[in-house]
Amino acid sequence: MKGVWTSLQIREAEQVLLDRSPEGALMRRAAFGLEVVVRRMLAERAGGVSGRRVALLVGAGNNGGDALWAGAGLRRRGAGVTAVLLAPDKAHPAGLAALCRAGGRVLAAGDDGARSAVTEADVLVDGIVGIAGRGPLRPAAASLVAAADEAGVPVVAVDLPSGVDPDTGAVDGPAVAAARTVTFGALKPVHVLAAPRCGPVQLVDIGLGPLLPAPHAQVLDAADVAAGWPVPGPADDKYTQGVAGVAAGSATYPGAAVLTTGAAVLATSGMVRYAGPAADEVRARWPEVVASDTLDAAGQTRSWAVGPGIGLDEAARGTLAAVIDRGVPLCIDADAITLLSRHEDLRHAVRGRSVVLTPHDREFARLCGDVGTDRIGAARRAAADLDVTVLLKGNATVVAAPDGRVLVHPSPESWAATAGSGDVLSGIVGALLAAGREPCWAGGAATFLHGRAAVLAARGAPAPASMLQVAIPAAIRALRAPARRRAG
Repeated sequence: MKGVWTSLQIREAEQVLLDRSPEGALMRRAAFGLEVVVRRMLAERAGGVSGRRVALLVGAGNNGGDALWAGAGLRRRGAGVTAVLLAPDKAHPAGLAALCRAGGRVLAAGDDGARSAVTEADVLVDGIVGIAGRGPLRPAAASLVAAADEAGVPVVAVDLPSGVDPDTGAVDGPAVAAARTVTFGALKPVHVLAAPRCGPVQLVDIGLGPLLPAPHAQVLDAADVAAGWPVPGPADDKYTQGVAGVAAGSATYPGAAVLTTGAAVLATSGMVRYAGPAADEVRARWPEVVASDTLDAAGQTRSWAVGPGIGLDEAARGTLAAVIDRGVPLCIDADAITLLSRHEDLRHAVRGRSVVLTPHDREFARLCGDVGTDRIGAARRAAADLDVTVLLKGNATVVAAPDGRVLVHPSPESWAATAGSGDVLSGIVGALLAAGREPCWAGGAATFLHGRAAVLAARGAPAPASMLQVAIPAAIRALRAPARRRAG
């Protein structure tokens, strides 16, 4: 599990480290890590460093200094390096001197040749602003970044893509879209909330770890999910592994029932019960499911996934109320979230319970107000106010527990953005709750697996939710493969 820290947390820890270190040592350590990544990128793209062209966009802060020191190292290895200064009188003095000593070229952003230096480079290094920066790129920087993008020049961002908010990942104007990002000391929210803008993120250790406080959020990795995923043991049967209930679908939306129920079947090895008006359709697709037409006829379960496709009428309200009354862990999604937003008694009934709400932004707005730019903050506040776990779906999905814990799942892909995908996610969450997993982990792990299944289903082309659902076992096998190899 990886931690994520805010810019304020990072700056405070960095100051302690700076006070303990020789002057300039921390920057040179960071710059060497940046240099190594740029060298690798040049080797991959152009076969080596010598004779290649590197441009640096250099702002006024320490990120510009990192870029300049890295540029000096690249120049000594034979690359042609041009620094384009966006604030010539504020460029980092020691870094600028190092680049000049190494034979690098220095231009101001408005000089002749600055634009061609950027557009003809093999790699462009974004050292415009760092974690103290806010707001979009200023016109001179925006023009050069746009020119590089049009020319197809890949950008390596120093710490974060300039113009992207470090704590929220929000973009409200011109900003860098990096091919790779090199960050120092620890991950920041931007790296998980705006993953597509960052590209692959390389973390350079500068000794910050022991000085960091508790993380602002955490990110589950494949090993975390694989280690906690429920698999049957020698003494297990279909009941001990957890019986999941599904209340989804309607005459209008029978597919929601099929998708939610099937996801629960494929996610774990226990048993699934379905209750609702799409029982015939569920039986036809999933004969192993114990399906009934009404909730009253459903047997005992350890969890329920409720909401996809049930509608918003009084019958749907009665279904949600009856599921809540069962007193077991719940995954509440789609129409059931809208029903919660309309009925205070239902909201009160789930408070303090083992519940995962899975809204997208519009459903969240109905229940808790607009998400705004701070997705972590919004999910955390909603979880505390409602006293349940909130899984705020999106390209960066945020899972917040009432006690303040937050998991973020960054996704550089968007294959899961398809109709019915949320129904599949609900089924996975419900199955994990039935297996006894606590709500925050269940939400985070289900999201992780859901994303992996979407990539496997797509294989480079759009795929519907039914194919995503079918890819669940392959995604679980892929997650568990390293552990099985070690055991074997």
